Amino acid sequence: MIVTGPLSSGRQAPGLPRLPTPPSGWPIGSYGTYEEAQRAVDYLADNDFTVQDVTIVGVDLMLVERVIGRLSWGRVLGTGALSGAWFGLFVGLLLGMFNSSQGMSYAPILVGLIAGVLFGVVFAALSYASSRGRRDFSSASQLVAGRYDVLCQPRNAEKGRDLLAKLAMRASG
Repeated sequence: MIVTGPLSSGRQAPGLPRLPTPPSGWPIGSYGTYEEAQRAVDYLADNDFTVQDVTIVGVDLMLVERVIGRLSWGRVLGTGALSGAWFGLFVGLLLGMFNSSQGMSYAPILVGLIAGVLFGVVFAALSYASSRGRRDFSSASQLVAGRYDVLCQPRNAEKGRDLLAKLAMRASG
């Protein structure tokens, strides 16, 4: 059995716990952004450090929702029509490819496209109408951390801390 979460791909790397488990190890660095923590681990890897002992841990997690724009009936119906058109085109292409007549027929593609647009508009309208104006904006959500700690298993923590200290000296100097 493989346990997956919203941020995992479904494949289990060997040696990793199957259930959600708190990280273990000693802190060897702390960074304000994920990019900095990633750069630190990359530096460790470039210096032949055993990176399998390293974990990046996001601390003080926040869900950040960035507002993209205002929703209107025109935008909702247009987006519904567009997404329905893509799905309808896909279904129409499949039906056209497996059609028993000689060659490729464009009728199934056209029917799929029109049906997709129609269903996309209807479903988008129903969804937007059911919200009754409580959410008249579109947004994108992102999980971010206040800081990112780099942990290492005790057997290599001192060496990792020394390497990251050299990286910090190089960056500040």
